Amino acid sequence: MEIDLVLLSLLPILILFIIHIHKIKNTRRASSTPPGPKPLPLIGNLHQLDPSSPHHSLWQLSKHYGPIMSLKLGYIPTLVVSSAKMAEQVLKTHDLKFASRPSFLGLRKLSYNGLDLGFAPYSSYWRDMKKLCALHLFSPKSLHSFRPIRENEVAELIQKLSQYDGDEKGVNLSEILISFTNAIICKIAFGKKYVFDYEEEVELGSGERRSRLQVLLNEAQALLTEFYFSDHFPLLGWVDRIKGTLGRLDKKFKELDLIYQQVIDDHMDNSTKPKTKEQEVADIIDIFLQMMNDNSLSFDLTLDHVKAVLMNIFIAGTDTSSAVVVWAMTALMNNPRVMNKVQMEIRNLYEDKDFINEDDIEKLPYLKSVVKETLRLFPPSPLLLPRETIESCNIDGYEIKPKTLVYVNAWAIARDPENWNDPEEFYPERFIISSVDFKGKNFELIPFGSGRRMCPAMNMGVVTVELTLANLLQSFDWNLPHGFDKEQVLDTQVKPGITMHKKIDLHLVPMKRKT
Repeated sequence: MEIDLVLLSLLPILILFIIHIHKIKNTRRASSTPPGPKPLPLIGNLHQLDPSSPHHSLWQLSKHYGPIMSLKLGYIPTLVVSSAKMAEQVLKTHDLKFASRPSFLGLRKLSYNGLDLGFAPYSSYWRDMKKLCALHLFSPKSLHSFRPIRENEVAELIQKLSQYDGDEKGVNLSEILISFTNAIICKIAFGKKYVFDYEEEVELGSGERRSRLQVLLNEAQALLTEFYFSDHFPLLGWVDRIKGTLGRLDKKFKELDLIYQQVIDDHMDNSTKPKTKEQEVADIIDIFLQMMNDNSLSFDLTLDHVKAVLMNIFIAGTDTSSAVVVWAMTALMNNPRVMNKVQMEIRNLYEDKDFINEDDIEKLPYLKSVVKETLRLFPPSPLLLPRETIESCNIDGYEIKPKTLVYVNAWAIARDPENWNDPEEFYPERFIISSVDFKGKNFELIPFGSGRRMCPAMNMGVVTVELTLANLLQSFDWNLPHGFDKEQVLDTQVKPGITMHKKIDLHLVPMKRKT
């Protein structure tokens, strides 16, 4: 009887103990996943993303939920990283576990089912393809071999802009720079500036005219980031076909495939003909066609492999350099002090030179700081390219499961007040006194990513930006067009897409420098 009374008296304590243990378990279970906004049934957190500026909406959410955050995009578990410390964990400490890519419909289709370098899933094939491209396409030797193409195209750009000297209507610098970078990419990849009849212009709804090639590339880039029901709601994949999204994707893929095939056939037809001096520099197709006969490769290199890598260079690489130059010019027009200082650096050192070459750039530290500051505030791909986890790992005490979609918000990290004083200010001087660089070692500045999946064409893109910007600033002074609203022209809103473009095209008046 006494024992029963003792047990009865202990019962409330036992119940409280069980409740306490249950709470601890629930807390641990809940804390095993990073915090994040509560997802809605079916759509998850898709309603909380602004399609035109997802990096900004994710930044706002991270202010509430922290630098490592969980979301559900449809049925896809998603991790968003928004601090340098967490980015280092993902891109360095656990780089291998985060090294794959999601198999999204648009990426898969345009990359010939993952035969490319940028969007291919992590595998032994991707490792071998990366070694091949690093050796033959993106090495210092290759970078140097393409120098005449870059310098010739920049010289032609300056000559073209000179025709608008003092024209109060100004020029659409955004459009001219995209055409310019298209020309560079076409010559590097295809050995010619234009691709058959794709240089002809078409009328846009706004009254502006663009080349067919530029329109095609813009459409292909949009399809890379298009929302596909197949990706987020597999059971609703049929909606993509009804909406016509699959039809548009197939059509653009066939158009691009036709371009690649025609240029490859053209190279094969001309392989036995004597080359002109300009053709002596081997373009990327030349290099790949030579490697197709190389038995030392660990896989059989086919035309589809060549086309997939061409897609990376042609689509992903054609507009990033132009976007950065446009943002640099926008920032300089908004900051006359910096504009004057960088122009004085160039002109005081190279007063009598009409053209700044790539060797000259190395003596222009402030120009290089302007480019770094532009890349900080306006990274070409604000969320980098999406990653996917290969296996489980632990980040900051949280369990990250396999097949988790991962976004690193490089845009938010570069504006983090913990990393930068006055982060919203365009202040290139910060890089004169700092050793922070964008080459993947400093995680507070990662416009090109870091680790295994870092952008392999970084050096080619940066040298193009520096060369172009130096000559624009050396050759011209710049004004706003007559009658244009300054706030609208120099607005920093962005277009949707992988590459961050200025929403409103930049119109400026070039005025030849008085010598």
